[in-house]
Amino acid sequence: MLNPLSNLNSLVVKFLFIRFSSIGDIVLTTPAVRCLKKQVEGAEVHYAVKKQFAPLLMANPYIDKVHRYEGDLSELIKELKKEKFDYIIDLHHNIRSFLIKSRLSAIPLSFNKINLKKWLLVRLKINRLPDVHIVDRYIETLKIFDIKNDGEGLDYFIPEEDEIDPATLPDRFHSGYIGFAIGAMHNTKKLTPEKIISSCRGINHPIILFGGQGDTESGNQVVSDVGDKVFNACGKYNINQSASLVRQSMLILTHDTGLMHIAAAFKKKIISVWGSTVPEFGMYPYLPDPVSEIIEIKNLPCRPCSKLGYKKCPKGHFKCINEINIEQVINLANKLFIS
Repeated sequence: MLNPLSNLNSLVVKFLFIRFSSIGDIVLTTPAVRCLKKQVEGAEVHYAVKKQFAPLLMANPYIDKVHRYEGDLSELIKELKKEKFDYIIDLHHNIRSFLIKSRLSAIPLSFNKINLKKWLLVRLKINRLPDVHIVDRYIETLKIFDIKNDGEGLDYFIPEEDEIDPATLPDRFHSGYIGFAIGAMHNTKKLTPEKIISSCRGINHPIILFGGQGDTESGNQVVSDVGDKVFNACGKYNINQSASLVRQSMLILTHDTGLMHIAAAFKKKIISVWGSTVPEFGMYPYLPDPVSEIIEIKNLPCRPCSKLGYKKCPKGHFKCINEINIEQVINLANKLFIS
């Protein structure tokens, strides 16, 4: 049997991290990447990721090379074979990453997704999940290298060409603004349009809306209903440019989504609103500004209904979002903006 530590005496030790998607999950792997790169002498770190998420990693100084998965796994495996990796750090642990591990002659280390414990919480409401953030569980995957969490939080590096000059924003946003990430992959993780509009009406400060192309229409409706204190950035910027605007914000209001983790990487004040998913899954904001707050409806017998979310509430009542007190959100946003 191969000794997993035997190659650490080499001048260069080649590691391949695998995490194909998505935004938040990839950002959450960055402490593991950084700690390994800094704590293992001679570590050469590569990262395999879906092509559309590669921009998240291209400026990361702890990653020596990014390998883009463009839908053809055979081509990716052919590319990876040429690198002759010593170790594969599989932080995705799905069928594609299994096939890569099976085809490369490298020592594999795989993240435990604890799916049975997640199933128990979702289906039976029995919580056997460890009270440990996923960042620490990712780092635990590297324990054979004696890697320690350096406590520096998440990383996000913005390429110089993607930095947004605040002078390009309307004048009213030059003295500070709140970023509101109105999107999410699944509807049951999002405030309703009415609650989003009510929040924006009640907040006393300029607001920039963040989201993808699919959120553009919703953002336009908010601007139409609330007025020009809101700027709709949904679909107008790439992910790194959006991250630049997040970094320049005074406060981020967000659902359980990728921009929440980007905001945490910049140590922002974060108000995170949770619907069908729960922080107990271990993916709440990691080391943001200490005044950050989580808003959720606790003790609902149907929550969590999924570890990811749904298009619509399976029960039809959508209590996890409908019972959110928007006045609480508004008051907290106004307070934290100036604190």
